[in-house]
Amino acid sequence: MQASTVALAGYASYIPSMLPNPIVENDSQPLAHADWPTFGWSDDVRPALAQAMAEGRPAALATLYKVEGSAPRGPGAQMLFVGNAATGYFSGDCIEGDVASHAREVLETGRPQRLHYGMGSPWIDIRLRCGGALHVLVERVLPDSPAMQALLANARGRQVCIWHSDGVRQDVTAGDAPLMVLHDEPFALARRHDPPRRLIVTGGDPGALALARLGADAQFETVLVRPHGPQTPPPFFVSRYLRAPIGDALEELGLDRWTAYVGATHEDEHDLSGCLAALRGGAGYVAMIGAKSRASDRLAALQAAGATEAELAQLHLSPGIKGLGKAPWEVATGILAQVMQALNPSHERA
Repeated sequence: MQASTVALAGYASYIPSMLPNPIVENDSQPLAHADWPTFGWSDDVRPALAQAMAEGRPAALATLYKVEGSAPRGPGAQMLFVGNAATGYFSGDCIEGDVASHAREVLETGRPQRLHYGMGSPWIDIRLRCGGALHVLVERVLPDSPAMQALLANARGRQVCIWHSDGVRQDVTAGDAPLMVLHDEPFALARRHDPPRRLIVTGGDPGALALARLGADAQFETVLVRPHGPQTPPPFFVSRYLRAPIGDALEELGLDRWTAYVGATHEDEHDLSGCLAALRGGAGYVAMIGAKSRASDRLAALQAAGATEAELAQLHLSPGIKGLGKAPWEVATGILAQVMQALNPSHERA
């Protein structure tokens, strides 16, 4: 098997780990007239890019590299265009249709385009409701692009990487950096890509299922772990469903600061060991759902198991935003809001 074939097989295996269907194409309705722009729900273009690469289709990658004034999205936000399908958004329906038109030109010619909307733009008929200015690079990505293969390989391996491009020359390097770095002369940008945000939920009661469902809907790579749970999969989309013991599941998955772990089995034999493993594994958010009356006993049990004061300080007992209510969806909403805050410590998300 040739290397390119292996790479495409890798793309295909990456797709279901993120979204149920990254690219939904409707050739009968141009993007500019989309009645229900759900394409904007997707914040990470990599799953749709992986699908396009697996199908051998070129894609147009659009990156918002500069913002003047106020805008719905910040520098680093991205969209992807494959055929008539789109993923992501920049302006809340002000410019997406026009960007799509330019993306089609880029796909046809291979020549990148730098677009300027709003204040100082040559296109006075396209107005931004926020009154600012947006600058976008649109570049073509081919299915056999080594840079794109590296970008997706780093995503699968949960490694940070940097996408470098001047619109023609594309490269990916390992390492950390600000979310977006712009070089004016000559023009080039460097966009950091973190591992996909991941949510691991253990348990099978309505609260755990509501959190897993909400996490998946919010575009988290969501893993539901239910030791010795039903053979049938959950009745909603999750990235993975594991029936293994929690320790084995976490060892298989691996942990990092882009992962949130929520123990919701309500069984100390599962939740205590799982939380301790998540704390020691460097998870970005660790929580255990349970009654406040059980908190002191659980902390004592974790201390007896060797948890340090520093580790316990990172643990959320009875997690979530208070005052939302106690119904499953209310509790899940409060927890997911905390998770989003914890996994965005530098307030960098575009």
